[in-house]
Amino acid sequence: MTSGTDQSGAADEQADLWLSPGELDSWISLARLVTRLPWALDAQLQRDSGLSMAEYMSMAILADTPERTMRMSELAERVSSSLSRLSHLVKRLESRGYVRREPDPVDGRFTNAILLDDGLRKLESAAPAHVAHVRHLVVDNLSAERLRRLGQDAERILQRIDSPAR
Repeated sequence: MTSGTDQSGAADEQADLWLSPGELDSWISLARLVTRLPWALDAQLQRDSGLSMAEYMSMAILADTPERTMRMSELAERVSSSLSRLSHLVKRLESRGYVRREPDPVDGRFTNAILLDDGLRKLESAAPAHVAHVRHLVVDNLSAERLRRLGQDAERILQRIDSPAR
Protein backbone atom coordinates (compact mmCIF):
# COMPACT_ATOMS: atom_id res chain seq x y z
CA MET A 1 0.00 0.00 0.00
CA THR A 2 1.17 3.46 -0.77
CA SER A 3 0.77 6.39 1.53
CA GLY A 4 -1.84 7.75 -0.90
CA THR A 5 -3.91 4.62 -0.39
CA ASP A 6 -3.50 4.89 3.35
CA GLN A 7 -4.74 8.47 3.26
CA SER A 8 -7.70 7.49 1.09
CA GLY A 9 -8.61 4.67 3.47
CA ALA A 10 -8.31 7.02 6.43
CA ALA A 11 -10.52 9.55 4.64
CA ASP A 12 -13.14 6.85 4.00
CA GLU A 13 -13.07 5.85 7.67
CA GLN A 14 -13.35 9.51 8.68
CA ALA A 15 -16.33 9.99 6.34
CA ASP A 16 -18.11 7.04 8.02
CA LEU A 17 -17.96 8.91 11.32
CA TRP A 18 -20.38 11.58 10.08
CA LEU A 19 -23.93 11.47 8.76
CA SER A 20 -24.69 12.77 5.30
CA PRO A 21 -26.94 15.85 5.18
CA GLY A 22 -29.96 13.67 4.34
CA GLU A 23 -29.13 11.17 7.09
CA LEU A 24 -28.67 14.02 9.56
CA ASP A 25 -32.04 15.57 8.67
CA SER A 26 -33.77 12.21 9.12
CA TRP A 27 -31.95 11.48 12.36
CA ILE A 28 -32.83 14.88 13.85
CA SER A 29 -36.49 14.39 12.91
CA LEU A 30 -36.51 10.94 14.50
CA ALA A 31 -34.73 12.18 17.64
CA ARG A 32 -37.27 14.98 18.00
CA LEU A 33 -40.13 12.49 17.52
CA VAL A 34 -38.88 10.01 20.12
CA THR A 35 -38.51 12.90 22.58
CA ARG A 36 -41.69 14.82 21.90
CA LEU A 37 -44.24 12.06 21.20
CA PRO A 38 -43.92 10.42 24.63
CA TRP A 39 -44.17 13.86 26.24
CA ALA A 40 -47.32 14.69 24.23
CA LEU A 41 -48.94 11.36 25.10
CA ASP A 42 -47.98 11.63 28.77
CA ALA A 43 -49.28 15.22 29.00
CA GLN A 44 -52.67 14.19 27.56
CA LEU A 45 -52.98 11.24 29.94
CA GLN A 46 -51.96 13.33 32.97
CA ARG A 47 -54.39 16.10 32.03
CA ASP A 48 -57.38 13.89 31.20
CA SER A 49 -57.00 10.95 33.58
CA GLY A 50 -54.26 11.63 36.12
CA LEU A 51 -52.18 8.71 34.81
CA SER A 52 -48.67 8.79 33.43
CA MET A 53 -47.90 7.04 30.16
CA ALA A 54 -45.94 4.36 32.06
CA GLU A 55 -48.86 3.80 34.44
CA TYR A 56 -51.32 3.57 31.54
CA MET A 57 -49.09 1.15 29.62
CA SER A 58 -48.56 -1.04 32.69
CA MET A 59 -52.28 -1.20 33.38
CA ALA A 60 -53.10 -1.85 29.71
CA ILE A 61 -50.61 -4.72 29.56
CA LEU A 62 -52.04 -6.23 32.75
CA ALA A 63 -55.59 -5.84 31.41
CA ASP A 64 -54.62 -7.92 28.39
CA THR A 65 -53.25 -10.89 30.37
CA PRO A 66 -55.04 -13.91 31.81
CA GLU A 67 -56.48 -13.02 35.22
CA ARG A 68 -55.00 -9.50 34.70
CA THR A 69 -51.83 -10.83 36.36
CA MET A 70 -48.16 -10.78 35.37
CA ARG A 71 -44.82 -11.22 37.08
CA MET A 72 -43.27 -7.87 37.88
CA SER A 73 -40.06 -8.82 36.07
CA GLU A 74 -41.96 -9.62 32.88
CA LEU A 75 -44.06 -6.46 33.17
CA ALA A 76 -40.88 -4.39 33.60
CA GLU A 77 -39.52 -5.88 30.38
CA ARG A 78 -42.77 -5.26 28.49
CA VAL A 79 -42.90 -1.57 29.52
CA SER A 80 -39.15 -1.11 28.95
CA SER A 81 -38.48 -0.27 32.57
CA SER A 82 -36.10 -1.42 35.24
CA LEU A 83 -37.63 -3.63 37.91
CA SER A 84 -36.81 -0.98 40.52
CA ARG A 85 -38.55 1.80 38.59
CA LEU A 86 -41.56 -0.44 37.89
CA SER A 87 -41.75 -1.34 41.57
CA HIS A 88 -42.10 2.37 42.47
CA LEU A 89 -44.72 2.82 39.75
CA VAL A 90 -46.74 -0.20 40.92
CA LYS A 91 -46.49 1.03 44.51
CA ARG A 92 -48.15 4.31 43.38
CA LEU A 93 -50.86 2.39 41.52
CA GLU A 94 -51.32 0.16 44.57
CA SER A 95 -51.82 3.19 46.85
CA ARG A 96 -54.59 4.38 44.51
CA GLY A 97 -56.32 0.99 44.59
CA TYR A 98 -55.62 0.11 40.94
CA VAL A 99 -53.11 -2.71 41.34
CA ARG A 100 -52.17 -5.29 43.97
CA ARG A 101 -48.86 -7.11 44.41
CA GLU A 102 -48.57 -10.60 45.79
CA PRO A 103 -46.10 -13.48 45.71
CA ASP A 104 -46.33 -15.68 42.62
CA PRO A 105 -48.13 -18.87 43.75
CA VAL A 106 -46.06 -20.94 41.29
CA ASP A 107 -42.70 -19.58 42.47
CA GLY A 108 -42.65 -17.43 45.59
CA ARG A 109 -39.33 -15.87 44.59
CA PHE A 110 -41.31 -13.73 42.13
CA THR A 111 -43.94 -11.06 42.72
CA ASN A 112 -47.03 -10.67 40.58
CA ALA A 113 -48.79 -7.44 39.73
CA ILE A 114 -52.56 -7.79 39.49
CA LEU A 115 -54.85 -5.21 37.92
CA LEU A 116 -57.85 -4.71 40.21
CA ASP A 117 -61.40 -3.88 39.14
CA ASP A 118 -60.93 -0.19 40.04
CA GLY A 119 -57.76 -0.16 37.92
CA LEU A 120 -59.59 -1.69 34.98
CA ARG A 121 -62.35 0.91 35.32
CA LYS A 122 -59.73 3.70 35.44
CA LEU A 123 -58.02 2.31 32.35
CA GLU A 124 -61.34 1.99 30.51
CA SER A 125 -62.26 5.58 31.37
CA ALA A 126 -58.84 6.87 30.23
CA ALA A 127 -58.70 4.87 26.99
CA PRO A 128 -61.15 6.78 24.73
CA ALA A 129 -59.40 10.16 25.05
CA HIS A 130 -55.97 8.53 24.85
CA VAL A 131 -56.83 6.54 21.73
CA ALA A 132 -58.32 9.66 20.14
CA HIS A 133 -55.06 11.51 20.86
CA VAL A 134 -52.95 8.66 19.44
CA ARG A 135 -55.16 8.68 16.33
CA HIS A 136 -54.82 12.46 15.98
CA LEU A 137 -51.04 12.53 16.39
CA VAL A 138 -50.03 9.35 14.59
CA VAL A 139 -52.58 7.00 13.04
CA ASP A 140 -54.71 9.51 11.10
CA ASN A 141 -51.57 11.36 10.04
CA LEU A 142 -50.27 8.43 7.96
CA SER A 143 -51.68 6.25 5.22
CA ALA A 144 -52.32 2.63 6.19
CA GLU A 145 -49.21 1.58 4.23
CA ARG A 146 -46.95 4.20 5.82
CA LEU A 147 -48.24 3.29 9.27
CA ARG A 148 -47.55 -0.39 8.57
CA ARG A 149 -44.02 0.44 7.39
CA LEU A 150 -43.42 2.69 10.39
CA GLY A 151 -44.36 -0.19 12.67
CA GLN A 152 -42.03 -2.54 10.78
CA ASP A 153 -39.18 -0.02 10.89
CA ALA A 154 -39.71 0.52 14.62
CA GLU A 155 -39.59 -3.25 15.20
CA ARG A 156 -36.38 -3.54 13.16
CA ILE A 157 -34.73 -0.82 15.25
CA LEU A 158 -35.97 -2.39 18.50
CA GLN A 159 -34.55 -5.76 17.44
CA ARG A 160 -31.17 -4.09 16.85
CA ILE A 161 -31.38 -2.46 20.29
CA ASP A 162 -32.28 -5.76 21.93
CA SER A 163 -29.68 -7.86 20.08
CA PRO A 164 -26.22 -8.33 21.53
CA ALA A 165 -23.66 -5.75 20.40
CA ARG A 166 -21.45 -6.93 17.61
